[in-house]
Formats: sequence, structure tokens, C-alpha cells
Amino acid sequence: MEAVLKVLNKIENPLIFLSKDSYKNLPIVRDLERTMSGFLDELTAAFASSCLEDPGLVPEGTLDELHKAFQGFDALSVPDRRGRIDAALVYIRELKTLCADPAPVLPAVQVVQETEDRAESLKKLALDVQYVKGVGPKVSTLLGRKGLKNVEDMLYFLPRRYEDRRHIQNIFSVAVGARETVMGTITDVNVRGYRNRRVLEVTISDTTSLITAKWFQGNFSYLAKKFKPGERIILTGEVKVFLLGKEMLHPDYEILDETDDELIHFKRIVPIYSETEGLHQKYIRRIMMRVITEYSNCISSPIPEEICRRNQLVDIGYAIRNAHFPDHDQDIEALNDLRSPARLRLVFDEFFFFELGMALKRTGHVFEPGISFETGGPLVNKFYDILPFELTGAQSRVIREITADMSHPHPMHRLLQGDVGSGKTIVSMAAMVTACEAGYQAAIMAPTEILAAQHFNNISGWAQELGIQVALLKGNMKAAERRKIVKGIESGEIGIVVGTHAIIQEGVTFKTLGFVVIDEQHRFGVVQRAALREKGLNPDVLVMTATPIPRTLAMTVYGDLDISVIDEMPPGKKPIKTKVFYEKGREKVYDIIRKETGKGNQAFIVYPLVEESEALGLKDATSMAAHLQKDIFPDLRVGLIHGRMKGAEKDAIMAVFKNGELDILVSTTVIEVGIDIPTASLMVVEHAERFGLSQLHQLRGRVGRSDLDSYCALIAQHQGSADARKRLRVMEQTNDGFRIAEEDLLIRGPGEFMGTKQSGLPDFRVASILRDASTLNEARQEAFLLVEKDPGLEKPEHTELKEVLMRRWESRLEIAKTG
Repeated sequence: MEAVLKVLNKIENPLIFLSKDSYKNLPIVRDLERTMSGFLDELTAAFASSCLEDPGLVPEGTLDELHKAFQGFDALSVPDRRGRIDAALVYIRELKTLCADPAPVLPAVQVVQETEDRAESLKKLALDVQYVKGVGPKVSTLLGRKGLKNVEDMLYFLPRRYEDRRHIQNIFSVAVGARETVMGTITDVNVRGYRNRRVLEVTISDTTSLITAKWFQGNFSYLAKKFKPGERIILTGEVKVFLLGKEMLHPDYEILDETDDELIHFKRIVPIYSETEGLHQKYIRRIMMRVITEYSNCISSPIPEEICRRNQLVDIGYAIRNAHFPDHDQDIEALNDLRSPARLRLVFDEFFFFELGMALKRTGHVFEPGISFETGGPLVNKFYDILPFELTGAQSRVIREITADMSHPHPMHRLLQGDVGSGKTIVSMAAMVTACEAGYQAAIMAPTEILAAQHFNNISGWAQELGIQVALLKGNMKAAERRKIVKGIESGEIGIVVGTHAIIQEGVTFKTLGFVVIDEQHRFGVVQRAALREKGLNPDVLVMTATPIPRTLAMTVYGDLDISVIDEMPPGKKPIKTKVFYEKGREKVYDIIRKETGKGNQAFIVYPLVEESEALGLKDATSMAAHLQKDIFPDLRVGLIHGRMKGAEKDAIMAVFKNGELDILVSTTVIEVGIDIPTASLMVVEHAERFGLSQLHQLRGRVGRSDLDSYCALIAQHQGSADARKRLRVMEQTNDGFRIAEEDLLIRGPGEFMGTKQSGLPDFRVASILRDASTLNEARQEAFLLVEKDPGLEKPEHTELKEVLMRRWESRLEIAKTG
């Protein structure tokens, strides 16, 4: 292999030279593609002659990748060339490793030294920011407002944008209409009046001409004091012309002083950080340069080289340095679009370790002992026979996925997504019947007593025909009734238990709990979900939600769960016609209500508040119910339900409405989840601009539960935001819950979409699950593939990987069993 190594060195040496000093010589290189093509042909021949006895030893895959790295090289942009060279150097190291003698076992002293080095790096990263040179206690308090407590926090405090100050123009040469950067001396500062409007004007001069910076709004007295004649200043903005003179309106600016290091603040691509009061750009930039210079090499990201090569990832230290202070030849647009190679590496890094944790959590599930259910028995087939309709293709597919999991000897952890009315209850019932047929109990936990009662009513008829005893366990039951049910659960006489959080209270003991259904997952806390699982011996868990969760979110929040989707509606289900009305159209809405109730149908009218609020100026359910009954619909029966009522009172009102004894039910969002009223054909939502898209979709799903033509009227106020108007347009355009969820996610962002409390959303410092969705997918695939090959990360080469993972995500991995 000596000949191979000689050629590898011949290829590697010029690449190492080009990579020095931040690739400063790369822009002037010519014909590298042709040169490397010759070298690579020579390398292929050297491998062939060295492996004559065993041609299978020729690493054709790596050689092909190395060839590809230089195909079309000369036509590439400088950043793309750098990426190709970085990748080529990784391939060359791989080939050298193949050619080398087997690596000797590291001496114990060297292993200890590497461990000590890592420990020292971790100690530096954990250093309180006040001990960084130039910070101190006062500034560290200001940095603390930004969540910057230690050196590691500072390294991941990336710029919010970048300014191109590589080419500072003289004022005479700037082009009108272009965004330019100029530097000069302040000659004049004035606040002038133009047509009843005050304007702050700051005139700047260099040796070639003058330009005026103008501010039409802001705190003029504060701004005017900032600018002093004689000071040097740098301005960036669009150049305009006014009365034959050049000007910039509201430019970005920085006042310079004698101590300013030109290499930090201009003549380069300059990072612009998020400021806090008392800490301005220049000061933050100086601190950051110090932190990057002294500590960037402490960041460890031992992602295996082959993964870095496949995904064209730059070195982590280089990524940190370039994300803060980009090299001179970087693409400013890529930087500001957050798609530079440096940012990509940091995003991939963050996603990879998170998904590695998710993969390990799932592996933990796989290795837990569980129940291997017999599936496809006569009882579950009888259940299919008694259904008065055929299952949809999607329902059949999802049942197959669930029963396949149930047959395995480890616990199932599956998320079932299905839009309102898609038939999730039937799917969950099939699984519960399978569990009961195998001699186990099943439980279904719902977030509200209304929804629990509805589940009980839906499955009781089926269960009775199948000979399975079902019980409803609620919080407000009479003691004797509760004791009887608890006794039946303990003896195993009751096969399916339906309830709210009452199921997980002390004193409720299952004989053989084998299957758990949790409906509307996001309404339960992690601790509640874990408590229910602990009632059984590692039962199978099916989490159901009618709130469609976009795939990117499901991959993070439920990354350790398998996901099933019912993406098909039962045949004949009619779309709900939706229209937005403004205040002037209120009478039209009232006419629609009269028309629908005149047919014998029922209507919901939903308000955002229970009672009147002067501060918010919104209509409320309580006073509007009285107004509608007295002044608008005196001939109709109007009822009221809201979240402050006791459970029994709410149940009674819903029963009256369901029995057709009310025409209109005025409500708050208490009716958002799950309630079935087949004769309800109209949903009216007041102040619709105040609701999120997914919430509006859930409310709309309360009607259209039968073959009736159904309608949704959204009454909005004109003063709603642009986002609110966008939400309402989407509601008019589609009934597809998954499209609505994607739009809602885009409008509101992940935290608000899931609800910030107990959302399970990881706190990413650099990555965004919306903007970086494709990178999330790639990182997930790589992480799960790695764990598939090394399920416990026990291989010696993965020791550091495991250490970094546990340091970053240990607290999250502890909740692996809560699903």
C-alpha cells in the first residue's frame, strides 16, 4: 500500500495548502479539476495494483465519492469549492486509515490525557461569563438578560444578521438606489422641521464628499446626544437624493473611537447581534471576538466522520468561528438567509444529538419487556362484523400497524393522528378488543368528563354485543358507585375502563392492564401520562389526537413514538362550508341561524370569554346568551355552557342539548374537543380573529357529525392582525386538518402551536424546526441509523459521542417512558 499512500499525499498536500488561512488562496486557483482528475486516475491504478490478490479490497465507493468532489469544481462558487475540499480531505483520511497498519491500542496514559483534556474543555465552557476578560459582574448581569450565563451560552449566541463592510465606498462614489457602506467624520447635527414634522439630520464628510443621515422618528433628544461633531462614524443604508445632495434614511450606524480594531468592526463581514439596554454592538462584538478566539476550540461534536462526509459538514470549531466572524470570501446572502455552511453544521449538530436521544429512547422501549398479544382472534373479527359500515382503507392500514406492534414482546408506543370525524375511536376500540380477548384490561383516558362520557357512550353498545364489561370512572361519582367500579377493576371483571384523570388516582388498581389509550395527548402533563402507564406491567400505549401535528413537530415532540395517520375520511362525509363575516354582516348570520333551526337542526355560538371584560372589549358568552334569548331569538331555546361550571352542570346541559331540548347552545371553547351532536349543523364563532387556526378547525369539527349539510360562520372584527386575516382565509379555503395545521405552524411558530407549557418542544439554540426541516430529516435518519448499528452506543469509537449526548440531553432522556 506504500504506492497508494504516496499518491494520497500527492493529492492531500495541495488541498491542505489551499485550506490554510481560511482558504485565502482558493479564489485564484485555476484548473484544479483537471489536475486532480490526473491524480485520481493514478490513485485508482495504485489501488488496483496493490490489491491484485484480493480486488474486493479496493474501496470503490470512497474513490467514487472522491472523484465526485472534483467534478465541475472549477465552475463552482468559492463557498461550494470549500465544501468540496473539506469533503475530499475527509475521504483522503478514510483511505489513509484503510492503507495503514492496524491502529495500536492507545496507551492508558494517552487515554487518561484525552479524558483530562475533555474535562478541561468542559470546565472552560462552564466558566461564568463574568470571568471572561472584559466582562465583569455588571456586564454579566446585562448578558444574563439574554440568557447568557456561561462561555458555552456565548458561543451559541449567534448574530441575528450580517452586514457587508468588506468594501467601504468613498461618499463621492456611492450609487443612488444601492445599499452602501461609508465611513467619515460627523460635521453637523441638527433637528429641523419640515411641514410639521421633525427630522434629525447628521451630516458626514470624508475627503471626497458629504452625505446626510436622516431620522424621521424616534427619541430625537437621545439620538442627537449620541452624535457629536468630530466623531468618526460608519453608515450602512440605501442611498437616496434630496435637493441634489445624497442621503440615507434611518441607516444602520456605528460611532467609532480611537481604540476600535478595524478588523472587528469594518473591512469585513460584520456580525450584528441582538442588543440589550446598556450593551451595544461594538461592545458585544469585542466580547464575542474574545470568546471565539479563546474558547471556540473547546466545543466538542464527535459526530462520526462518515456522517460528516455524507452531509458535507464543516468542522465544528470552524463552524462556530465562521458563524460569528465569517471569512472574507463568504456569501453574504447565504449568511443572512441562514444557509451558510457554518450555520448548517451547527443546525445539523443540534438536531443530530436530539434525534440520537430520541433513537435511544425508542431503543429503550424496544428492550423493555412487554406483552405479546395474540391478534386477529374471533372476538375482534366479530367486532368488525357488527359495524354497520366498512372500514376505510386508512383505518384498516392503521389497525394493521397497531396490531403488528401488539404482537411483539415489547411495549407499543404509538401516536395516532386523525382529523375530526376520521374514525379514531373505532381504531382504538379494535385494539382494546384485541387486548381484552387476550385476557387483559384496557383503559382510555380523556381530558374532560364530557369527552370521557362520549367515549363511554360510543363504545358501550359495541362492548355489550361482544360481552365485554365497560365502566365510566369520573371524579364526581357517588362513593358507593365508585367503590363498586374500583372493585370490578381490581377483580378484572371490568374489561375496559373509560375516564378522566380519576383513572390514575390512588386507590384504583388494575388486575391486568395491558393496553392504554390516551386521547388528546397535549392536554395531559408528562407526570399524568407516566402515572397511567405505571398502573400496568409495561402496557401498550396508543396516544390519539384530533389536532393534526405537522410532521416536523411530530419528529421532535413525539420523536420516540411510531406515528400512524388516518388520512382518509369515511365515504359520504360532507365538507363544512365556511364563510367569514364582519360586524356589518351579523344580521346575515342571525338569518342563517333561524334558517337552520327552522329545519329542526341545532347551532353552536362560541365566544372567547365566559364573562364581560372591559379591558379586552370582547363579547362574552354569559351576557350574550341572555341578549340572544331576550332580544334576538325570543322564540328559540338558548342554553349556556362554559368552563367555570361544575362537571355535573356541564354534563346536564350537554345532555339537554343532545336530546334536542335546546336550539342554540352558547359556549366558550369548552366544546372544542370531541363532542358529538348529530343534529348540530351550524357553528358560529364570535371574535374569530382571536382564535388559532387549529382551534378554529376543532370548533368547526363539532358540526357535520352526520349526513346533514353543515356550515361554519366566522364573525371577525376588522382590526384583526394580518396573521388573523390569513388564518380566516385558510379556514374558508380548506377542511383538511393537516393543511390547516401546517399553516397554523407557519403563522404561530412551534412553541405557540403546541402551547408553551408541557409542550415537550426541545429548546434549540440555533436550529428551527420550520426553517431547517430538511436538515432535521437528514439528522434524524443518520441518528437512527447509527443507533440501529450500535443500540447502546457501547462501541469504543462512540464513547465521546455518548458523553456529549448525555451532557446535552440527559434531563430529557429521563422521561423516556412517558411517551
